[in-house]
Amino acid sequence: MSYSHHTEPHYIHRTGWLRAAVLGANDGIISVTSLIMGMAASGANQHTLLITCIAGLIAGATSMAAGEYISVKSQSDIEEADLKFEASELARNPQIELKELTHIYVQRGLSPELAHQVAIQLSEHDALAAHARDEIGIHENTTAQPFQAAWSSATAFSIGAACPMIAILISPPAYLEYSVAFFCILALFILGALSGYFAGTSKVKSALRITLWGIAAMAFSSWIGSLFNVHVG
Repeated sequence: MSYSHHTEPHYIHRTGWLRAAVLGANDGIISVTSLIMGMAASGANQHTLLITCIAGLIAGATSMAAGEYISVKSQSDIEEADLKFEASELARNPQIELKELTHIYVQRGLSPELAHQVAIQLSEHDALAAHARDEIGIHENTTAQPFQAAWSSATAFSIGAACPMIAILISPPAYLEYSVAFFCILALFILGALSGYFAGTSKVKSALRITLWGIAAMAFSSWIGSLFNVHVG
């Protein structure tokens, strides 16, 4: 029987970088814009807002990179520890581990006889990989990648934070606060649509979800800033 290669588009392999990129860009837009909105509401001038925006971009990008690396590296360390322990158990108790793998396949719907055959063949091919995937839940498509997550998050944060900076640079002082809000709401909508596109989900729903939460955060920051309505030199 001939077999023709059939390719199906799946999105799970994008999980690592997409999560970090969306989180970084969303945080860059919302946090820096909220900071600017709060400062603007307090009476800060255009120069002060620009310096604040640059400082927020630099601090946020480095913080996101460090935070993502530390967080994902912790996940990676746990995965490595689990794999080391599983390799040790396979060396000491191969028959017990084989029964454990067989039991997993029985629970997934295979008959005991077929489950045992599958467990034997997969163990002969690569026992550790079989246990990592089916017992622990570690898969190469979703395994932790600290450097990728840190780079994606920091780069995306910088791009997101650049939106309010551009708005400050091109906006007349009289309309600065409204211009920053408009630019960043638009950026949030585009980010949500792109997130939905790369995740294979509804672009409209994703865009609305990210945009509405962003508007709420910026409105709250602007309200807090208005409570301190003094001119900052």
